[in-house]
Order: sequence, then structure tokens, then C-alpha cells
Amino acid sequence: MAIRQADTDGQVVAMWLHGRSPHTQRAYSRDATRFLAFAGKPLRQVTLADVQAFADSLAGLAPASRARALAAVKSLLAFAHRIGYLPFDVGAPVRLPGRKDTLPERILPEAAVHRMLALEPDRRNHALLRLLYAAGLRVSEACSLRWRDVQEHGDAGCVVVFGKGGKTRTVLLSRDTWRELISLRGEAGREEPVFRSRKGGHLHPSQVLRIVRAAARRAGIQAPVSPHWLRHAHASHALERGCPIHLVQTTLGHASVATTGRYLHARPQDSSARYLAV
Repeated sequence: MAIRQADTDGQVVAMWLHGRSPHTQRAYSRDATRFLAFAGKPLRQVTLADVQAFADSLAGLAPASRARALAAVKSLLAFAHRIGYLPFDVGAPVRLPGRKDTLPERILPEAAVHRMLALEPDRRNHALLRLLYAAGLRVSEACSLRWRDVQEHGDAGCVVVFGKGGKTRTVLLSRDTWRELISLRGEAGREEPVFRSRKGGHLHPSQVLRIVRAAARRAGIQAPVSPHWLRHAHASHALERGCPIHLVQTTLGHASVATTGRYLHARPQDSSARYLAV
């Protein structure tokens, strides 16, 4: 039997969130707060009926938001049970709603990415867009880069990335991408940010979103492009050009090759539908 390691709901939530990325912590904390407010009772008094009623209350949300909120609640309840705070995992019987995979809609064609780069007038922003695409970085990874993380490698270089799940990986850059990135440094010291805000600190992800959205509008792209779309584009375009899937997995820092494999299904190279006489 597990030994209880928390005495209050607040302690359980804090332990459950510990070690997750700041973005995940914010989202999951909102979901947990929303659920506990909806249930109107302490976590130890929550029943399966409460979880089911909460799931029904999410019907008006977008499918992705609904699935995330319910997944967060199920995760919290399962965690509380594992550490002995709850005698049962009352969320276990609740199934997550099925939802359409929208990944294909978020993969930009190569020509669109090239237009975004070609039409970006700002030197820093151009280097940022290029690195997001060329290295497949998450926005948080790009924003947190310091010059100590940018290292020479042969006639080019690499970036050392502290990524999701607390894992560190090294991403090699092409010679041209390396030269553009290193040209930003000037007299900056090792501990200074690679992508500086106007106040001299690290760029915030919200600022990067604005930069990407502006670049997309300039390129005539109507979709709500986000920085993560450039990461999707990296994976899809690399696979289409024959890059081994395990190499894409390593570059992007995916924990499982199955995650990388989603891009093969999102942008298939062939289909039996093309062989029919219609």
C-alpha cells in the first residue's frame, strides 16, 4: 500500500505539476482548478459521477480543449491514487473523447516557409524563424537559448537544447544557418540570450508568436500559424526528402518514434486511391 505523501488538495496538485514544463503547468493548473470548482468538494470526496458530469460540462469547448481538460483531470486523480491520497482512481473508467487529428492542417508547404523567410525584413527575426524551422526547436527551447548553448562543430555549429521532460539534446546546423545565427552575437557574453528582447532579456514565447504570425501574413498565409507549425514543417519536409525517421526523432527530441511517425501518416507520399480508374 502506498504511503500518503500529501495532506491537502493543494499539496497534491503541486506535486502532480512538479517537473512539468511551465506551459503544461499553467494549462493543467487551470484545468484542475476548474474541475475542483465544478465539483464543489474536496478531492477525497470526488466520485465517478462528478468526473462524468464535468466531462459533460465541457461539451461546448473545442474537441482538443475538451480532451486536454479531461485528460488533465484523469491524470490528477490517477496521481493522487498512486501516492495514496485517494483510495480509488475514480477517473479511470472515464474515456477520453475521440477527436480528429488536425496535424495535416498544421503542416506548411516548403514554398510557404521559404516565403516567410524571404519576406522577413528584421535580422533577428529572420534568424529566429530560420532556426525554428531548420532545427525543429520548440518555441520555449529557442527562447531559452544562451550563447553558451551555441557551439562550433566542424565548419558549422550546433545548439545544445534543454528540452521537454528535462532532456538535453544537441542539434547540428547547416553551414548557412550557423553563419546567420552566429552573426547575431556581436560582443554578447556566454550567459546572454541568443534572441534578445528590446529590454535585453530573453524573448517571451508570446513575442515569438507575434513574429511568426506577422511573417505568415506577409507571406499571404491565412491560417493561424504558430511557432510549432515550423517544427511540424521540419519533421514533415525532412521525411519527405528521405531523412531516416530515427534521425528526425532524435533531432526533434521525441520520446517515441511513434510520435515522429505521425508525420508519415499526415503527409503520405502515395495512396491506393491514385490507382483507381475513376
